[in-house]
Parts: sequence; C-alpha cells; structure tokens
Amino acid sequence: MLMYLAAAAPQAENPYGLMEALEQGGTIAWTVFIILCGMSVGTFYILFTKLIEQQKVINQGKKIRATFWRSASLREASAKLEKNSAYKQIVDDGIKAQEEHGKLKDPVEAHDWLHGSLARSEGAINSSLNGGLAFLATVGSTSPFIGLFGTVIGIYRALIKIGAAGQASIDAVAGPVGEALIMTALGLAVAVPAVLAYNFLQRRNKAIAEQLNGFTVDLLAYLVSDGAVKPTVAPAPGAPVAKPAAAPTKA
Repeated sequence: MLMYLAAAAPQAENPYGLMEALEQGGTIAWTVFIILCGMSVGTFYILFTKLIEQQKVINQGKKIRATFWRSASLREASAKLEKNSAYKQIVDDGIKAQEEHGKLKDPVEAHDWLHGSLARSEGAINSSLNGGLAFLATVGSTSPFIGLFGTVIGIYRALIKIGAAGQASIDAVAGPVGEALIMTALGLAVAVPAVLAYNFLQRRNKAIAEQLNGFTVDLLAYLVSDGAVKPTVAPAPGAPVAKPAAAPTKA
C-alpha cells in the first residue's frame, strides 16, 4: 500500500538538474554551455561531411584500379571518370602539363615538369581532404578548458555562498558545485568525440594519400613513356583467360 501511494504521489521537481544549474550560473554558465554545444555540432558536422568526401575518393580509387588502365588512351580514360573527382583532376592536370611542356622557352626535362605538376595537383587534393581537421584538433584541446572555466566559476560561487552563510551546508553549495561538475562533464563530452573523429579521419586521409601517390607515380610513368609503361591490370570480368601453351612433345 505504501509503495502504491509513493508511486502515485507527484514527484518533486529536481532543483539540481541541468537547466536549473544553468539558471543559477547566469550569463557565464549559459555562455560556456552555448560555446560547447556549438563545438559539438561543428564536430559532428565535419565528421559526417568528411566521411562522405573520403568515401567518394575511395570509391573512385576502386574504379580506377578496375577500369582506368584498360582504356585505349589517357583522354578516353579521363572522360570515363566522374566530373570534379580527385583522380580526374590529377589526370587532367597531367595531360595539361604534357601539352604545356612543348611551349616552354627554357629547356626543362619532361620528367621534372610533369612530376612537379602532378605533385602540385596531388597536394591540393590532400589539402582539401585535411580541411576541417584543424577545427577538430582545436575542439579536442580547448573544450576541456572551456568546461573547466565553468567549473571554476561554479566553485567560486559555492565559496561565496559558504562565506555568506558562515557554514558549509549542503543546501547552500549543492547548486554551485553541481553546476561546476556539469560544466566539467560537458567539456569532456565535447572533447572526446572530437579527438576520436580527428584520429579516425586522419588515418583515412593517410590511406587515401598513399593511393593517390601510387596513382600519380603510375600516371607519370605512363606520360613520360608515351603510354608504353602502365600498370598491369586484371582481366575484365567475363573476358576469356589465355591458356598457357602446351609443352612440345618429344619425337
């Protein structure tokens, strides 16, 4: 019976919740909370947009390995690539550099000219992939200190209440101390996903950079050899596989 009455009785409002702590903290607590929320939203926005961008480049790399080098010419292969894709940008820059080499007044070796042009194109793509990671690193390193600032203010308010009351009663300091702990927790809750997202995206960027570098080396060899040197590709699906010649029989 007592348990039923206790369950049916209206629950008292919690005076130490998040909103109550922010109301007690005033302008400083709300400012810290809004800054941390903005950092958290920016972190997840960059994470998801970069994942989509990276996945596009990875899918393009798979397509390159499957079909690119089977084309009869480099222009034909470039036309099959997606518009504004990373690999198409490298191929188009390589073709343009090869055409511009003959217009140079000073004698420059084709290998050096093409290598510099392809390296510049590859560097621009890597720089684009790394965009936004600086924000994640900044959030991961500064958000705990922003939360700590709110913590310091909360402890300071608790000490003021203790001094005004003349004694450290629980009801006097529970609000400010709870506010301080909430700010600390918020700072850590924002920092941890930012650090994890930064490390995850950075690792994927390194793998993509290695694939781009390998493709650039193959493309450079193709250009300076006029198509004589190119990677060995697997036969297309459904293509007949050449059988090895039978060994000659002895008379």
